[in-house]
Amino acid sequence: MKKVLICLFIFFMPFRVLALNTSDSAVSSIVMDIDSKRILYENNANEKKLIASITKIMTCIIAIEEGNLNKNVKAGEEILKMYGTSIYLELNEKMKLIDLLYGLMLRSGNDASVVIAKEIAGSEEKFVEMMNEKAKELGMTNTIFSNPHGLDEETKNYSTAKDMAILTSYAYSNKTYRKITGTETYSVKTANKSYLWYNRMKLLGDYKYCTGGKNGYTPSAGKTLVTTHKKNDLNIVIVSLYDNDEYNNHERLAEYAFNNYEKYNIVDKNDFDLVIDDNKYYVKKSFSYPLTINEKDNVKVLASIDDSIKQGKVGNIKISINNKQLTKIPVYIKEQKKKENFFTKLFS
Repeated sequence: MKKVLICLFIFFMPFRVLALNTSDSAVSSIVMDIDSKRILYENNANEKKLIASITKIMTCIIAIEEGNLNKNVKAGEEILKMYGTSIYLELNEKMKLIDLLYGLMLRSGNDASVVIAKEIAGSEEKFVEMMNEKAKELGMTNTIFSNPHGLDEETKNYSTAKDMAILTSYAYSNKTYRKITGTETYSVKTANKSYLWYNRMKLLGDYKYCTGGKNGYTPSAGKTLVTTHKKNDLNIVIVSLYDNDEYNNHERLAEYAFNNYEKYNIVDKNDFDLVIDDNKYYVKKSFSYPLTINEKDNVKVLASIDDSIKQGKVGNIKISINNKQLTKIPVYIKEQKKKENFFTKLFS
């Protein structure tokens, strides 16, 4: 077994590092890198809280994954019990599922949430089971859903800032979800009437790096907010629970992340050149990671190669920072073409 230390050369551009403004107004908050899931900042991030309408992030992604987005869905008697924010569906009104999702996320339609739940699972109760199964699948260990909308006078949804960041990072990988939550205005027409919706999440359009999100509020939960942001190659999600200055707070937290962290492409599968004793090696995936200017010199990339293996996987690249392993990437050997001698060519 040969162990080869790969020297990593990255040209780092200097940038200013700022301390976080200590006026984080949330009881609980987190900033997470969407791609690597690295936590860039946290404040009571594992504290269970009521989450209000950011519940609808889970409702939305399940509907996208499980439903027929172009199907016309009829609003039944389930809408009659709904109150609070609404898109004002009428009894027996039909609307495409995709349009209901825009109403769910842009206008926080509680009536839309129960219509969606019934369409996807047959009943609200069955849909809540799906929500909790998905939460478990994603590793949201401190989350319990009781309804698809977030109202908390009868049933209550509990989660943490960290769990909601995990959920949003997952949902963000879906292009339909990104499109919906990144939309500022949306219009739709049914047989009953026409709708024009403006996104209630005010940071979209007001802060240039914001790419989407979902807000929420109940008297018990206070103001809750989930936002996503992108600057250069850095994609982040910010979650705050019980936050009395949520929009300014998210902008402060985003600025903190963008001023302190930069995404570095540590291993690039398209620019990977490792040759040992005339053997050429390659990787099938790249690895990027957000680092501060003080961390960049502490990244180590070590390749462990078994030179007795002549095809397929031959080892791994281990990437670590401050002696903590971040990831392990398989290394493969390129097939070598056998050289033909004179007699081989002749008989060919």
